Formats: sequence, structure tokens, C-alpha cells
Amino acid sequence: MRPDILNPLFAETATLDGVGPKLQKPLDKLGLTRVKDVAYHLPERFVTRRPVENLDAASEGEQIVIALTPTEHRAPRSGRGPYRVLAQDAVGNVCALTYFGRASYTAKKQLPVGEKRWVAGRLDRYGDMLQIVHPDHVSEEGDNALGQLCEPVYALSEGLTQPKVASLVEQALARLPELPEWIEPGQFARQKWPAWADALKLAHKDEHAAARERLAYDELLANSLALMLVRADNRRRRGQPLQGDGALRAKLQLPFPLTGAQKRSTAEIEGDLAQEAPMLRLLQGDVGAGKTVVALEAMLIAVEAGRQAALLAPTEILARQHFETLRAMARPTGVEIALLTGRDKGRARESILMGLMDGSIDIVVGTHAIFQESVAYRDLALVVIDEQHRFGVAQRLQLAGKGRRTPHILAMTATPIPRTLTLAQYGEMDVSRLDEMPPGRQAIDTRVVAQERLQDVAEAVGRHIAGGQQAYWVCPMVREHESEDIAAAEARYATLRERFGDTVVLVHGQLKPELKDAAMERFARGEAKLLVATTVIEVGVDVPAATLMVIEQAERFGLAQLHQLRGRVGRGSEKSTCLLLRADALSETGRERLALMRETQDGFRLAEEDLRLRGGGELLGTRQSGDTPFRVATLDQIQRLLPLAHDDARLLMERDGGLEGERGTAARVLLYLFERDWGVQLLRGG
Repeated sequence: MRPDILNPLFAETATLDGVGPKLQKPLDKLGLTRVKDVAYHLPERFVTRRPVENLDAASEGEQIVIALTPTEHRAPRSGRGPYRVLAQDAVGNVCALTYFGRASYTAKKQLPVGEKRWVAGRLDRYGDMLQIVHPDHVSEEGDNALGQLCEPVYALSEGLTQPKVASLVEQALARLPELPEWIEPGQFARQKWPAWADALKLAHKDEHAAARERLAYDELLANSLALMLVRADNRRRRGQPLQGDGALRAKLQLPFPLTGAQKRSTAEIEGDLAQEAPMLRLLQGDVGAGKTVVALEAMLIAVEAGRQAALLAPTEILARQHFETLRAMARPTGVEIALLTGRDKGRARESILMGLMDGSIDIVVGTHAIFQESVAYRDLALVVIDEQHRFGVAQRLQLAGKGRRTPHILAMTATPIPRTLTLAQYGEMDVSRLDEMPPGRQAIDTRVVAQERLQDVAEAVGRHIAGGQQAYWVCPMVREHESEDIAAAEARYATLRERFGDTVVLVHGQLKPELKDAAMERFARGEAKLLVATTVIEVGVDVPAATLMVIEQAERFGLAQLHQLRGRVGRGSEKSTCLLLRADALSETGRERLALMRETQDGFRLAEEDLRLRGGGELLGTRQSGDTPFRVATLDQIQRLLPLAHDDARLLMERDGGLEGERGTAARVLLYLFERDWGVQLLRGG
């Protein structure tokens, strides 16, 4: 149960003054659904203004606060054009206060002729006249205006204004309860951080570094602590030690000998499976590094031990691909492998359910369907989860209830994660890395092409398709964003379809799942030759005949994403090519990113470089790619503060009595505050 002290923070935003159904929409869009979200909606930056006595003391382009007296209102002649209020400073200099559109109503009310007003805004020049366009503040009292010398600037969505957000933030901050201190006292004193409520208030006032650091640290501590609780809980659980005799594994006929990294990872997994505490291991391997083979070896150990194994994939298409691959590899062993997805109905489904229950099926591959209530296993001892980041800790815990005892879990991801972030996301797991490529994988020819050569690229795609091969064309966004000229997947699809007819299919995240699956299947079967998509294809479509990848506006993507997308080709024996289309104006970072893509195909190196290039939190691609589980902490803070938070969490668990002592009670509040409460729920009766 969430501690009562937090209730004011979890109240809905509708309980704040001035929030009706009309404001609710833009707030929801920003994820501001509760008072807590508003309090943590930290400013993106601050505007600092200087008070000046007259216009001579100010420079153009500067943010100022000044006393002005309006002398004349000038409405536009034709009804179009700006509304201007001419005003004088203390020594008679003239400045125009300029308003566009409906804002002129405000100007008429706020600026009566002959009455002094304090005006805050940015001083610019228009022709030979100084002007302030849309002043940020106009007030009768000097004190009010001078109170606005440093002002926060918040992220907005359509229908919200800065003053509106500022007033909601003020209300949210007024409701902050006094919370007990959860940071270790020595650490707290060393860092000279403010208390929690003070830190939140200060972070909205000015560029208060210590306050921001404190808030980021809280979030990292909550995460480290929750993952540690999961790990400790897992160690206490009793699993089933699994030891195979090697008989089935000896029968495998693999196309290539195992790499050193595959042998090492398999040995680590074998060691974990032999223990009574259930395995919780993450297998990180680049696209094509041979994770599936390692997973099959692990599943065969379970089968040799007389138990069952399951492989869970994030989508139906992926489940089907895994099923085909595993069945081909395991054919010589005679092991019974079945596929179970949400589509299976009637008799086919019944017979699979029976096989799982009586144990005649050794390995099942499928989507979430394999863990529905209706699915019972005779003796499930190992679960392999593909594309780990699609399954949160909460889902991993749900699986724990499926076997007679807690099953061993092997999670796999093709997203190479920098070592710092591995701790943040998978702190509760042991990690194995496949950092060698199997023999026989061909390097992908990667080229950077200017966007103005689009026609040439389209012709190359035409030749490619005419030669019987398949291609991908990836666009950064689904629909045109008004202010940015981003090639939308829908528009690109329309032009390519005009050119190549119905061999072109479109896939993006806003399509209905059945339409998306149907398009993917047509492409996988080879009926469609060109797949136009947004980044939804990042994870796991395996089409060996696809040997060309075109990525439009490649500079908008992060390195990790580009690498994932490129990994969709080069899966067969044919030579593959990846064309990165770039805009004319490239930032330094953009240029470096594309150069690195040309230079290396090592995903782990690219992941580390990506983190370096992004530094303190340059946004990746068109959105911040969701590769950190944090809202407050920036990448820079994660790198600096996570090791501290990790040690602090360990101290709490090992020295300070876990969640039982005084600091432990405060730490429970912290876990609920950051909604890492699955950590608390693991404590028996917690």
C-alpha cells in the first residue's frame, strides 16, 4: 500500500485550480496526469532579465525589465499587420510594444495611454524603431516586474502557456508534504544537497545545480534499490537446479563452429542453471552475433534434465521466425518444439495446451499468449525472453509464478548497451556479452548520400527490386510535424508506390496491429519487395533476401538506432548495402555519427560512442530514444551519480537493516514516490 503521506502527490491534476476538461488534454499529452508529475515538470531553461532605467542602458537582443509610459495606440490600417503601442521611457526615448493577432485585445486593456507600466521582454529593432514584440509581462507595480528577473521556461503542448504551467507548478509545490530523508547521512552531508521538498522548489526557481543533482540522485537511488530487492528476492527463492548430460547438445549440427564468446556465455549459463537460486541473466549480443544458438543450448540443458523451456518473443512475426530457426537447428535432436500465439484457436490450440500439460512438448515458442492463465506446464524450468527491453521487471516477476518453482530466466537483447547504462537498467541481472561475430557474416557496405540525390537513390532501389531483391526504406516520422519539414513515412510511401506499384508496403506504429502484421508478412514472404517504415522495424524482422537499407534523414537518429536498423540487412549470403541519406546542414555531432557508422559495425563500440556524443543529454533522433528508464536524471547524471546511488542502496540493504530500520522506512516512501513499488511488493507482506 502506498504510504498516506504521498496521497497529495498522487491526486489527479484535475484537483488543481483552473484545470478543466479543456486543459486536461494538453496536460495528458505531456504526461502530467497527477500533482507529482507537475511538481517534477522541471524547466527546460531559464530566462534572465536585467532591470534598466532607460533604453540607452540596454542593448538590442537583451531581455530587460523597464518602466514605460504609453503615448499612442496604432491599429493596423488594413486589419492585417501588427497592433503597436508607442511608449516612452524616463528620458523620452520611444519604443514600440508590438502585438500580433488576438493579442491586441490584451494590449488595449493593459496599456492605457499616459499611465506608467513595468514591461518585461526582449528588446529588438524593427527598421529605425526599438521594439518589444509580445512583452512577457506588463504590470502596474515595479515589485511584480522585478520579481520576474529569472524566469523558468517549461516544455509546453498545444493549448498550454508558460504562465499557466507556472501557476500549476506553484500549486503543486504548495502541496509538497514533508518527507523523511532517505539519503545516507554521510553522503547527504558531503554533497551539501538541499532536503527533498526544498530541492524541488529550488529547481523551478533558477539553474540550481545542487537541487537538480539531488532530484536525479533520488531517482537513481529508487531504481538501484528496487533492482537490488528483486535480486535479493530472487536469491531467496528456490528454483530447480538443472544439470544436463550433454546427450541432446552433442547431436546439434550447427552451420558454424561456436565463437569464443558463445562458448563463454554458454558456460556461464550452464553454471547458473546448476544452482538452486533461479538464474537471472541478460545475454547481450549484437544483431547476428548468434544469441539464438546460445539460447537453444540453454533450453536443451533444461530438456536433458527432464524439464520444459519456453521462449517469449515480443511480436508474433518474431515468434514465428524463432520457431522456424530453432526447429531447423534442433531437428537432429528429436526435441519436440511448438509455436503458440494469440492467433491459434480451436483444435490446434487444444493439442498444444495438452502437450504442454502432459510434457510431450519440450520447448514452446510464442508471444505473451504462452503465459496466459489457461496455459499450464508439466514442469517449466527455463524461460528465455527475447528483446528484453520490451518486458519490464514487473512482467519478469509475473513469469516467476508459472513453474512448480521459480523458473530460471535468460533475457536476450540485440541492443548493445553501454556498461554504465547496463547497471541502470539491468542492475538485478548478471550479464553475458557476445562481442564476437560468427564467421560467414559479411560486412555491410555503408555509404552516406546527400538528400538532394533522392532521385538517384530511388532509381537504385528500382534496379535492386528489378533484380529480384528486397529493400527497406526508413523515415523518421509518421506524420508531418507542422514546424519541421520531416519526410513523413506516409508521404514517402505514396511517392514510392506511384513509382513501383503494389510491391510497396507501409508499416508504422500507428497502424492497427493486424494491418501491420499483414504488411510485414507480405514482405517476409517476398510478395512485397519494398517495405517503407518508421523505426518500428528496429527490432527483429529477419528477411534474408532484403539486402538494401535506405535511411532518410539519418542524422536525426542516434547511433544505436542507426546500428539496429542497419542490422536488418546483411542476414543472408548476399552482399548488403546501407544508404544513409543526410540533410545539407549537419551538426558536428551528426557528422561524427555518420562517419562512425561508415567506419565500424561493432555495436558495443557504437553504443559507447553514442553515449559520449550525446554527453549530458543531447536529444537523440526525433525523440529522445527511450533507452533510459529515467525522467529526471540526464545521461550525464546517470554516468556520474549511478555508481554512488548503487553503493548507497547496497549500504542500506547490508548495513542499515534493509527496509526495516528508520532509513528503510524513508526508502519505502522513495520507492513509492518513483513508482518502483514492485520493489516493495517483493518484500513478503511489504
